[in-house]
Amino acid sequence: MRNLRIFMIVAGFVVGVLAALMTIFGNPANMGVCVACFYRDITGALGFHRAEVVQYLRPEIMGIALGAFISALLFRDYRVRGGSNSLIRFFLGMFFMIGALVFLGCPVRAILRLAGGDLNGITGLLGVVVGAVIGIYFLKRGFNLGRATSSKKAVGLLMPLMMLGLLLFAIGNPRFIFSSTQGPGSMYAALGLSLVVGLIIGVLAQRTRMCFVGGWRDLFLVKDTYLFSGIAACFVGALIVNLVAGSVKVGFVDQPVAHTMHLWNFLGMFLAGLTATLLGGCPLRQTILASEGDTDAGITILGLIAGAAVSHNFLLASSAKGIGVFSATAVIIGIIFTCSIGFFMSEEA
Repeated sequence: MRNLRIFMIVAGFVVGVLAALMTIFGNPANMGVCVACFYRDITGALGFHRAEVVQYLRPEIMGIALGAFISALLFRDYRVRGGSNSLIRFFLGMFFMIGALVFLGCPVRAILRLAGGDLNGITGLLGVVVGAVIGIYFLKRGFNLGRATSSKKAVGLLMPLMMLGLLLFAIGNPRFIFSSTQGPGSMYAALGLSLVVGLIIGVLAQRTRMCFVGGWRDLFLVKDTYLFSGIAACFVGALIVNLVAGSVKVGFVDQPVAHTMHLWNFLGMFLAGLTATLLGGCPLRQTILASEGDTDAGITILGLIAGAAVSHNFLLASSAKGIGVFSATAVIIGIIFTCSIGFFMSEEA
């Protein structure tokens, strides 16, 4: 057990270092490897939303998925299963993304933003923690989305093949792919470097079961610090790189791709933390699970993509100026929906 914990700490530290380095090599500041943001950019690149400043096929995502897939095959963790309330998982994934884009980042980016000195990350992390605690309440009431059943091995290949196809699009850059010329979507590291970093993160996350919401869940639910140690190590790794690079800017205002509307930063990440707890993992964990053959996680990823499209098409996403026109309404609806799912799908109900 001690060796596993040490491996988790090393893996979390490496992920933090790599994420911070990616900002030096071209990715948006304090973003590094934000899984939700990068799915949002991919959604835009495919034309599912038309926000011109966030459209780019991020190779890091494809690398994470393919790295996890290769690791799962090598270590015999590849096991195809699914059929556990997939439709509900889709909507939970969609509302996760809506909440994350109100905050402007997933739980991974909340850590990276804080490591860059963005104190708005504190508000976001508080939201994640409170959301996880409420999720724990539903878990203790007997919440579950049902048991997955085994399926044909070929079905589990759909997600890795989709990621491979996206990677080929990124390499070939066909005319129907959208790409930002300004804004965060126009900031990116070299394709090869991004892919390699994604592969490394994918392997490490697959071997450790790294999760940036599950760590908080286990810390409060069963007092287990294994997953949380990876979160803490990620913060330390990113902070060290930022300090050496001189890119730490402490404060709330004028932070890159961030706003200071604290209530909605908190509530957006509260929704993200709650949905991720009910789903069994953050977007990074869902990507890993989908690459291991979990088709329910694959449905959740499609929900994330739908959530990104809805957020930008219907004025739900925030910007550096503040929340979107209908952000507040969407977050409140998402909280009501998710709490209703948590309540009515509990054994005590």
